[in-house]
Amino acid sequence: MEKTREWKEKQLRKTLAAAADRPSYSEEVKLAAIAITLNIRLRSADMPLSMQERALRFTRSLLDSAPAAGNHRPSPSLLARSLKKEFDTRYGLAWHCVVGKSFGSFVTHSPGGFVYFSLDSLSFLLFKTEVQLVTEPHPSS
Repeated sequence: MEKTREWKEKQLRKTLAAAADRPSYSEEVKLAAIAITLNIRLRSADMPLSMQERALRFTRSLLDSAPAAGNHRPSPSLLARSLKKEFDTRYGLAWHCVVGKSFGSFVTHSPGGFVYFSLDSLSFLLFKTEVQLVTEPHPSS
C-alpha cells in the first residue's frame, strides 16, 4: 500500500513538473490569434512561444515590405536567408531555414529550436542545430 502511494506521489510530481514547463493556455491562445491575424498557418513547433511569435511577425513583415508594384514578392531564397540571419542574430548561430512551395524534409533539431508554418502558398521550415567543433577526424574503417 505504501509503495502505491509513493508511486502515485511520484507520478503527480512528474505531471506537475511537466505542466510547469508548458506555456499557459492563454499564451497559446494569444499565439493562435496572432497567427490568424497575420494569415499564417502554424503547422508544427518545438520552440518557445515568444520565438514562434518573432518568426511569424518577422516573416509577415518581410512580405509586407516588398514593393507593391507588379505584385513582386521576395524570392524564397531571400526570405530564407533573411529569416535565418534574424534568428542567428537574436538567438545565436546555427539556424537553418527552408522556404518554398513544395519540399520534403527530415531534420534533426536542437530542443526548442523548430518551427514549421505556411503563409499564402509558401511553407517555412526554421530549425536550429547544435554546433560542435570537430577537433580530429573520425578513424576510417
